[in-house]
Amino acid sequence: MSQPRLTSARAWLDRLDNSRHAMPLLFAASMMETLLIPIPIEVILIPWMLCHADRKWRIATVALAGNLTAATLGYYLGVFAMDQWGDTLVGLFGGQEAYDAFDQQFREDGFMAILAIGIIPIPFQIAMLVAGASAYPIFLFLAAACIARGARYYGLALLIAVAGRAALDIWNRHAKPIGIAGGVLFAVWLWFKWAP
Repeated sequence: MSQPRLTSARAWLDRLDNSRHAMPLLFAASMMETLLIPIPIEVILIPWMLCHADRKWRIATVALAGNLTAATLGYYLGVFAMDQWGDTLVGLFGGQEAYDAFDQQFREDGFMAILAIGIIPIPFQIAMLVAGASAYPIFLFLAAACIARGARYYGLALLIAVAGRAALDIWNRHAKPIGIAGGVLFAVWLWFKWAP
């Protein structure tokens, strides 16, 4: 990446980090990633934590809070809306095949199924609906979500704490291709989701 582009990206992150709206925006982005958008929040967290390593733990905490808030909403969608709007919700959040597959895994493993789907960077929506629709205890659901997503977000902060400048150098070399790949994946997802 050229120096002017790097300087521009760093300046943008500095403006974001110094804004009073930074943490509310991160909270909202984490909620949206949990409820609707199939692109991992790490796309935002990695450069932000790298450029502002002194705030990495706070950034991880806000991202986790947004995730757990959205997970609670998704759980209650499963509780109250599956009978009436189940087909629409399942279609919106991944399809009947994904729902049935996770439902089977959930019936066999419960807590561990939620933990597993919360750790890997794939959409969490189906787990929320299944847990709510099956009346799984909300505190166990949120505990699994907190452990799983906390491991991801705080693990990333720990990696940055350990790797330090080397991690920033790697990001600087590969930020543009990663950003382009993320944009292309999002566009492809939108196309398949909403194309006639």
